[in-house]
Amino acid sequence: MKITSPTATKPSAAPNPTPDPKRHGDRVFAGLAAGSGIFILLILALVASFLVVEGAPALFANPTDLATKGYGEFASWVAPYAFGTVWAALLALAMAVPVAIGIALFISHYASRKLAQPLGYLIDLLAAVPSVVFGLWGSIVLAPAVRPFYDWLNTHLGFIPLFSGNLSGTGRTILTAAIVLATMVLPIITSLCREVFLQAPKLHEEAALALGATRWEMIKMAVLPFARPGIVAAVMLGLGRALGETMAVSMVLSGGANITFQVLTSENPNTIAAAIAQGFPEAYGLKTNQLIAAGLVLFLITLVVNMIARAIVARRAEYSGAN
Repeated sequence: MKITSPTATKPSAAPNPTPDPKRHGDRVFAGLAAGSGIFILLILALVASFLVVEGAPALFANPTDLATKGYGEFASWVAPYAFGTVWAALLALAMAVPVAIGIALFISHYASRKLAQPLGYLIDLLAAVPSVVFGLWGSIVLAPAVRPFYDWLNTHLGFIPLFSGNLSGTGRTILTAAIVLATMVLPIITSLCREVFLQAPKLHEEAALALGATRWEMIKMAVLPFARPGIVAAVMLGLGRALGETMAVSMVLSGGANITFQVLTSENPNTIAAAIAQGFPEAYGLKTNQLIAAGLVLFLITLVVNMIARAIVARRAEYSGAN
């Protein structure tokens, strides 16, 4: 009997699976997200390149040419403006951050829903007010209104270096500009902190209350530790707004090339952004390059601030959704 070997059967080809529309959407979204990130980096690189190229003539110019055709030696000229930029922003944050955190906590954990919702809308609406409106309010309304208060500070607290010196007769001082900046950054910091506080784990809050903690103790133990990276990010965003503000500062502050910590006198340091806005219309030649180089300094200051903020947030990555 002849035995025949069985013929090998070819495996049947698997049917082509239909593409998952969700996976296709994920690929499209990933491509759009990556393209957006690359586009932002490209814009940042183009801005930095423009500032470097246009500011290089002032950075590497002969000091004699800067003295005759520009505003003077670049480092000594831009240093007071850089100081004024940082000083005004720090004063603004010192006033705005405690108030913003307090308002955000009130909206998220103390106010009733009927009060919290319109108050939140009002805070968001305040963030949309144009800078020129704040500048008009600061120069026309705020400066004369705070003049008696400045007089009291100078008379009773003049032994403190901040409040010493000859009092300004107009009230348009670096402190007034800082109050305007604080009002401008207040809604930004408040809105972000409010959203972060609302994201605190409810189980942690309920556990703290169940153990007998008061509402403030619950906030201190369960909400603030969770929200710390978000608070830092909100503060740094507000600082970036304060560092780059132009119109409001230039309309309120009559500043100059001064380095002083006194906040009530008429000799006030100016900011880089305000100095550029005030000098650019009449600048030409090397002066234009020098103003652009000052913009490069402001760009670097803002970049360093954001890098510091990112480093602080990254130290507590377990609480942050940004990593």
